[in-house]
Amino acid sequence: MEIFWQALRDAVVLLARGDPYVCEVMWMSVQVAGLATVLGMVVGIPLGTWLGIRKFRGWGAAATVLNVGMMLPPVAVGLFVFLLLSRQGLLGSLGLLYSPTAMVVAEFFIAAPVVGAITMSGVGSVPREVRLQALALGASRWQSLWVVLREARVTLLSAVVAGFGAAISEVGAVMMVGGNLSSGGHNLTGTMTTAIVALVRQGEYAQAMAFAVILLVIAFAITLALTYLQRGIRRRWLQS
Repeated sequence: MEIFWQALRDAVVLLARGDPYVCEVMWMSVQVAGLATVLGMVVGIPLGTWLGIRKFRGWGAAATVLNVGMMLPPVAVGLFVFLLLSRQGLLGSLGLLYSPTAMVVAEFFIAAPVVGAITMSGVGSVPREVRLQALALGASRWQSLWVVLREARVTLLSAVVAGFGAAISEVGAVMMVGGNLSSGGHNLTGTMTTAIVALVRQGEYAQAMAFAVILLVIAFAITLALTYLQRGIRRRWLQS
């Protein structure tokens, strides 16, 4: 246990003095996961909404594929993106492999299915009569769709948070396409998760613990914000 407490004390010192490498890796991790989540929202929310309100031939297969996407092995996703961006790959001429862009692409394929599947579940749980009533009162198709999304807004918020959590906690895919590279003491493609793995292998337990503490703080902050927003939304809904 002594090594644990020593690493924790050293981690607090690194965080308190704003260690440059720690700050760079933290910013890279949040930046990549945030952008991947935004892209996942752009694709996942419309797709999940469409599958949540529409029923058509082949709907079951489409919904199954989206749900299976939530359980895609991250290493398999990383391999797909690696082959796609490698020199012999379809997009190899762009030279994106081992770059933050490649990491965003990998995390997008992880976050988008999570956002889409949870959105589909939330929108699908809104009674069909809500949209029909809005249409009957003179709302347009887009206005009636907005009513449905407002009813499912708590679930949509959960979808975004879950997508961000899946992206920022990813290791295998990001390591494969990013490489956890650094140069001259400056971070190039390392994230908090890949840095933890690399630092533990090198015996740098203090920095590894620092990144672990940051990840736990981020997870706690996101959960706290989600709980606060959900309570506020429910309170306003009950008062309306």
